Amino acid sequence: MSSDIEIAKKAKILPIVDIAKKLDIDVNDLELYGKYKAKLPLSYKEKKPRFDNAKLVLVSAITPTPAGEGKTTVSIGLSQALNKIGKLTTVVLREPSLGPVFGIKGGATGGGYSQLLPMEDINLHFTGDFAAIEKAHNLLAALIDNNIQSKKNSLAIDPRTVSWKRVMDMNDRALRNIVTGLGGTTSGIPRETGFDITAASEIMAILCISNDIKDLKERLGNIFVGYTFDKKPIYARDLKAHGAMAALLKDAIKSNLVQTLEGTPAIVHGGPFANIAQGTNSVIATKTAMALSEFTVTEAGFGFDLGAEKFLDIKCRFANLTPNAVVLVATVRALKFHGGMPLKDLTTPDMERLKKGMENLQKHIENIKLFNIAPIVAINKFTSDSEEELNYVKDYCKNLNIPVSIANVWGEGGDGALELAKLVAENAEKCCSKFKPLYELESSVEDKIAIIAKKIYGAQAVDYTAKAKSHLKRISDLKLDNLAICMAKTQKSLSDNPDLLGRPKDFVVTVREIEVASGAGFLIPITGEIMRMPGLPAEPAAEKIDIDDEGNISNLF
Repeated sequence: MSSDIEIAKKAKILPIVDIAKKLDIDVNDLELYGKYKAKLPLSYKEKKPRFDNAKLVLVSAITPTPAGEGKTTVSIGLSQALNKIGKLTTVVLREPSLGPVFGIKGGATGGGYSQLLPMEDINLHFTGDFAAIEKAHNLLAALIDNNIQSKKNSLAIDPRTVSWKRVMDMNDRALRNIVTGLGGTTSGIPRETGFDITAASEIMAILCISNDIKDLKERLGNIFVGYTFDKKPIYARDLKAHGAMAALLKDAIKSNLVQTLEGTPAIVHGGPFANIAQGTNSVIATKTAMALSEFTVTEAGFGFDLGAEKFLDIKCRFANLTPNAVVLVATVRALKFHGGMPLKDLTTPDMERLKKGMENLQKHIENIKLFNIAPIVAINKFTSDSEEELNYVKDYCKNLNIPVSIANVWGEGGDGALELAKLVAENAEKCCSKFKPLYELESSVEDKIAIIAKKIYGAQAVDYTAKAKSHLKRISDLKLDNLAICMAKTQKSLSDNPDLLGRPKDFVVTVREIEVASGAGFLIPITGEIMRMPGLPAEPAAEKIDIDDEGNISNLF
């Protein structure tokens, strides 16, 4: 069986100007990054749509497992299939982070015959967006420390109140907690800080929620930095940082045009984490695709309870977007895992564990309906799945009157999702309902958190630590109560406890603290332990990745 990179290298990749022509893009408007990648002008998102009633399809998933459910692969395969049935479709995805690429996951551009090309470029430096975000973030960190050190033009920032760390796009656990400013009076004021991975940066979240340069610059200025010694709040604009930060992001804010293995247009832009930020590609990328395509297929990170809830309650609310369909990806092996089956045994047929795990699927279906959107279930087929298991999941969905299809996008590409594509097109075209956000921004912070925890997660109640309660007061004092809520929670469970699989009941969500991401426009209630600077595993994927004398990269799965 060929590996992903072997399949990608055998594929015929088209010049990016040919992909642009499929979307009626003037090739003179492209900013070329070689033959196969290009930046798109910001103006394209404001173009008059080529198609009346262009459709937006969100791909989400049940609660993920360590085995992975193939949500990106399904998104790519579905977009290829929609093109095959005559619907001009663009797939819009996030950019991979180098940390996971060199850590556990390896490459993150789909798999098999449903991949993005050029996969090596996209998985590595791509067009430099992550590097620009990293530089803009660290510029603010440098300006903060410089102001603390300076006797001239000082804002009297209390360094004990500064929570702005530095970032880098690599898994490096040794940098999680550090002390800066050592080495004497000319080297800064010593203080505790650390590094997050670039995907967890508020700058990443801001880039992906901004509409244009003006909006980006204003949001950067709204970043909350800390307090002065006399308890006055300090924002990035007070440090006069936002202009230079926006300048560093002048190219990164433009979305990137690439292609799938079958020549379907793909726009790849931004990459915020879903368990600390909104977990979806940029507003600019999605709007650009919708202006150019009949169908736009996009995804949101992790399960529906994390990425999709934020996609709807944050991104769609801010950008005035309405999905016409939600595809919920499920796998037999994930359902067996949620039914209590050990990870190492997931390839073994087990109807009892499968039936028990169906509760997780049912809860996610219920959650989609809370937003007034009709779900479609895609069963992502793996070679280890038995016909009995596949048919059981299919019949279960049919008994709930949920459209369902088995897709083999890894092995067959677009051909493996033709039935799914027809279901999606049919349901999206007849959709006449407008999605409804789960909560009103004007509600109290506690009410908004409770609505998400109880309705989406299934929690019995929400508890707050003393620290979180003090943060609620701080938010009120800053007059930021009307911001959206971006819950930070484990992706491994519907609850805030990663060990509670399936559909947990009678649990309490504990909010440990609440961070302010005023530039991005949301508050981040922290539940459980959220890792923002991952570490490398015992056997990192990086140990297998290599390049030969001719420049051919290998083992970038």
